[in-house]
Amino acid sequence: MSSLDRRTLLRTGLAAGVGLTGAGLFARAGSAAGSAADATAGSAAGSLAGPAAGPAWIPRDRPVLTHGVQSGDATADSALVWTRADRPSRLLVEVSRRPDFRGARRLRGPLLAPGSDFTGKLRLTDLPPGERLHYRVRAASLDRPGLCSEPLTGILRTAPAPGRRADVRFVWTGDIVGQGWGIDPDFGGLRIFRAMRDRRPDFFLCSGDTVYSDGPLAETVTLPDGRVWRNLVTPEKSKVAETLAEYRGQFAYNLLDEHLRAFAAEVPQVNQWDDHEVLNNWYPGEILDDPRYTQQRVDVLAARSRQAFAEWVPSPAGERIHRRMSYGRSLDLFVLDMRTYKDPNDGNTYPDPRRGLLGAQQRAWLIRELKRSRATWKIIANDLPLGLVVPDGPAAQEGVAQGDDGAPLGRELEFAEVLREAHRAGVTGIVFLTADVHYTAAHHYDPARAAVGDFAPFWEFVSGPAHAGAFGPNALDGTFGPEAVFVHAPPRANTSPAEGYQHFGEVSIDGGSGALTVHLRDRDGASLWSTTLPAARG
Repeated sequence: MSSLDRRTLLRTGLAAGVGLTGAGLFARAGSAAGSAADATAGSAAGSLAGPAAGPAWIPRDRPVLTHGVQSGDATADSALVWTRADRPSRLLVEVSRRPDFRGARRLRGPLLAPGSDFTGKLRLTDLPPGERLHYRVRAASLDRPGLCSEPLTGILRTAPAPGRRADVRFVWTGDIVGQGWGIDPDFGGLRIFRAMRDRRPDFFLCSGDTVYSDGPLAETVTLPDGRVWRNLVTPEKSKVAETLAEYRGQFAYNLLDEHLRAFAAEVPQVNQWDDHEVLNNWYPGEILDDPRYTQQRVDVLAARSRQAFAEWVPSPAGERIHRRMSYGRSLDLFVLDMRTYKDPNDGNTYPDPRRGLLGAQQRAWLIRELKRSRATWKIIANDLPLGLVVPDGPAAQEGVAQGDDGAPLGRELEFAEVLREAHRAGVTGIVFLTADVHYTAAHHYDPARAAVGDFAPFWEFVSGPAHAGAFGPNALDGTFGPEAVFVHAPPRANTSPAEGYQHFGEVSIDGGSGALTVHLRDRDGASLWSTTLPAARG
């Protein structure tokens, strides 16, 4: 099917819902704005408009699950299950140890209604720890009792029981559909998700930039070698997102990819957000000067994006993004939110320790929870790198570092406090994981090389993008004594996914020895570099 034919089908509503392994396109009904903030902005048509999506449409058949199933935030005894229907309906879920669902527990979920774009989540509780479980999802008609959608099935693994030293394996990356590189089936679509699925991880950590709301897609892009990249384009991906419907369409677009849908159905997610869920390098209170936007107040755009994120991502809705996830005695994962409380981007050389990326409450939470943790490994998921310089124009800084190799300044002050307090409390096993900069690297930090010495040596591993333009490498700031032990970066800025340089990382913890092994992998799963870190004694 040609690119034009695909777009024609999308816009005329001839697409039909399919299963996880079916061929075809997903039907998506148009949705109400669902927010007072969008009342005047209007609501864009759904990416994949269903048959006459609007008040005149009367359902004549069973509901359709339009974008697969997902699971997320799986603990030792609970997990979230997500889906979306094409009309108002009721979410029904079964969960079982058995793939044939004999003796399955049946649960009644929330209404899938226009106010949530027909998405819904249900937290499964009282689950057995450390087990592979099967779930099956349907949408029940509200107009014809007993009539349900065709089922979709998924798999999730719960975390090990508290206190148990168990094997843990997970993958991480970020930066999905960025810099104009969308879904082109002829180049394999979002094929990195197939490689990550093949690793059979216990969960997936998405390190932010889950979507690119500020990255419109062109129909075609000519590559340096003359080949043509042909994007699948939907209305919401043809301009920057501003309305709630357009932000919803960013998440809906990514789930058009068969590899991502199959991965999401089998691997529980832990999601954090960064900037491109809203727009590049944003911070609270910012006022734009960008002619692409009719709405210049970033706080308004961020609220709409946050609602779409809560609706479409299998994370706890209405709760803070920063949280701790525990995996027995092997791992505590600290998921940071370096965007919601962020101070304005400037030269990042101020002496005020009250400013920063985390905010006072999140910073105190992180220090407190690191001290309380009894896990062998304390992994901090930071959506902005610690030591890499990430400029925002010629004079401002987007990230923690600013390129001054001396004593901590600006946003470095709060991380100096975190590292100092953890070190003085005897906290061991700290590792940072990030994405953001669109290449993969391993950085070792040592106080012997640093301008400040009150911390224990640690590693930060960088891996990405999942599917976006590749960039880098960025300069390292010497304040915390980093050494670039390994770097894999492209030959030029915005190298396309067709040329490779797409990456994910894999972490494996041995429950017996406590050793942690990191592999930095390419989009096909080949290991580019690895290291094994022994557990701290005692």
